[in-house]
Amino acid sequence: MAEHLASIFGTEKDRVNCPFYFKIGACRHGDRCSRLHNRPTISPTLLLSNMYQRPDMITPGVDAQGQPIEPQKIQEHFEDFYEDLFEELSKFGEIESLNVCDNLADHMIGNVYVQYREEDQAAAAMRALQGRFYSGRPIIVDFSPVTDFREATCRQFEENSCNRGGYCNFMHVKQIGRELRRKLFGQYRRSSIQRSRSRSPSPYYKRGSRDRYHGDYRDRGDYRDSGRRDGHRHGSHDRDAGRRQHGSPRHTKSPAREGSEERRARIEQWNQEREEKRG
Repeated sequence: MAEHLASIFGTEKDRVNCPFYFKIGACRHGDRCSRLHNRPTISPTLLLSNMYQRPDMITPGVDAQGQPIEPQKIQEHFEDFYEDLFEELSKFGEIESLNVCDNLADHMIGNVYVQYREEDQAAAAMRALQGRFYSGRPIIVDFSPVTDFREATCRQFEENSCNRGGYCNFMHVKQIGRELRRKLFGQYRRSSIQRSRSRSPSPYYKRGSRDRYHGDYRDRGDYRDSGRRDGHRHGSHDRDAGRRQHGSPRHTKSPAREGSEERRARIEQWNQEREEKRG
């Protein structure tokens, strides 16, 4: 019986736990859902709910004043936001992925998912973002159960064949340009190559001595779109060293990334512990 419950955990056959929250970290029913939303107490992934506000949010292709917007302008607005956010979030650790939803449903519109390499990096980012504002709106941040975005994203959208449009319940991830992706994520690739080179054996080893040992982010206030300055994308971050310190804290190595079965087992354990406490 236990094996059967573990095998169906987080699937449509599971009548106890919400499969959409398990896969996507969001559910259209919210707290009114008839199934459980098992919120993780620690995760390498953070969800910043409804953070990205696209300029044509009310009517696609039209701004708030009713004027048409060119697709190029919409993409530039998005990439400005993406780069601004990436630069701030990368202060807390190495980012493996940063995904922004292009969905239109209330529980997914503008959702931002940032996945760090280590869980303690995500925890540090969450502590720093609580009580902060972006573009005059409070940042709502939580740990997310999503660790495998292949299960969360809509494959039909990637193939331009999703017939549900922006109201699909799977992630429609908005893409950035190749040049910007290379600029932001290329730094990690370069540092990884440098680390691998520094660990590679020297020519002395190769000759073989076998006897040698083997929106301005502010605590209060507003982030204003002020256009590009000094050749950079718009926006600047506060530099108050007394309020935030970006030193190099000692990181504890987090466990290997979990797959679906491991996550189901761990959440099932959380459920059992919660039931024991209630009893």
